[in-house]
Amino acid sequence: MRLSRYFLPVLKENPSEAQIVSHRYMLRAGMIKQSAAGIYSWLPLGFKVLKKIEGIVHEEQIRAGHVPMLMSTMQPADLWKESGRYDDYGQEMLRINDRHDRDMLFGPTNEEMITDIFRAHVSSYKDLPLTLYQVQWKFRDEIRPRFGVMRGREFYMKDGYNFDLSKEDALHAYNRHLVSYLRTYERMGLQAIPMRADGGPIGGDYTHEFLVLAETGESEVFYDSAVTDLTFGDREIDYDSVEQCQGVLEEFTTKYARTDETHDEALFNEIPEERRRTARGIEVGQIFYFGTKYSEAMGAKVQTAEGEVPVHMGSHGIGVSRLLGAIIEANHDDNGIIWPEGVTPFHCGIVNLKQGDEAADAACESLEKALAALGLEALYDDRKERAGGKFATMDLIGLPWRITVGPRGLKNGVVELTSRRTGESEELTPEAAVAKLVEIYAGHRTPQGF
Repeated sequence: MRLSRYFLPVLKENPSEAQIVSHRYMLRAGMIKQSAAGIYSWLPLGFKVLKKIEGIVHEEQIRAGHVPMLMSTMQPADLWKESGRYDDYGQEMLRINDRHDRDMLFGPTNEEMITDIFRAHVSSYKDLPLTLYQVQWKFRDEIRPRFGVMRGREFYMKDGYNFDLSKEDALHAYNRHLVSYLRTYERMGLQAIPMRADGGPIGGDYTHEFLVLAETGESEVFYDSAVTDLTFGDREIDYDSVEQCQGVLEEFTTKYARTDETHDEALFNEIPEERRRTARGIEVGQIFYFGTKYSEAMGAKVQTAEGEVPVHMGSHGIGVSRLLGAIIEANHDDNGIIWPEGVTPFHCGIVNLKQGDEAADAACESLEKALAALGLEALYDDRKERAGGKFATMDLIGLPWRITVGPRGLKNGVVELTSRRTGESEELTPEAAVAKLVEIYAGHRTPQGF
């Protein structure tokens, strides 16, 4: 993609309304534009990263055996009244009356709707277990939306729901989700720590939040520093194996890690003092097991040899749009964003130091085509602008790698490959630079972007 043909409205100055790094850089890098308080339009660069993140979520959900679908954003209020939860969300729920004066709402979550779908189509225990999920826009009317996409009113979210015959089966689904989430976050270059949390209005005795440590996090967290040494890595897990999923859950949750709502000072003080940590965390996901709370209230039952029984359920969410902010909060410097390779909008940038020079133009075009032929997207800065401005733009938008092409280097048969994260550069032939990028990205399965 040539930058001269792309829509990238970058800003040179910091917007006054942006209070945290991610909001500031998303506005400056031309990723979003505010439509109303807490509501944003996603411009091409931001939309591209959003779809990369969504792609990883889909891949890992399907790998875990979960089935994608899509529910409506508008929901009939009668379903929420049936579950007894209509008033629990208070003014955060956007309530609407349609032209026939029917009570409707813009869904903040979908437990009621998925339970209604299940009870309409599933009646036998032989159809279990079943986990359905979607990625969808949601709305919660926050009283003070702030921090850009980190605490907006409209947000993009993956929400999944499991239906199982017994508590044991449902807890396996809970463990399976924890494993899939760990893999999902690591693919995005994040360490998201599962922490014991409070069920809130969704309910349930089993719940973990996944939090990314950051100074701008909205939650105070308490943890054993040993949890930050844990990584999922490239291990392969049989998601049907109760023992393997349980083993991963125990590995990642036996060390103390809790949000402020569930913090236990006595237990925390049992940790060696040198390992006790207090910090701020950004919530990027949560998993719940809530038993038969919704199935009993709404009549979601299956037939067994002993008669009809209510199914056991759980729900599992990932904040897809919020993840962009969390990734930037965890990966930036004074010059801009530093995208991890797994979610970068473009795999590399190409900077032409002398646009209009025949050899430099030809080399840049050849590099772009060579990378594209190997499945890598480049953003080629072909603008007739000074080199310093081009470098500043590349640093701001945060592509992990940059190839710099100039007449002087080409006379020696080389281009410069630079790492955005470390700032280290090396001179390579154009062919060697392409080969190195292919090798780097071989370890990062990046979903196709837009």
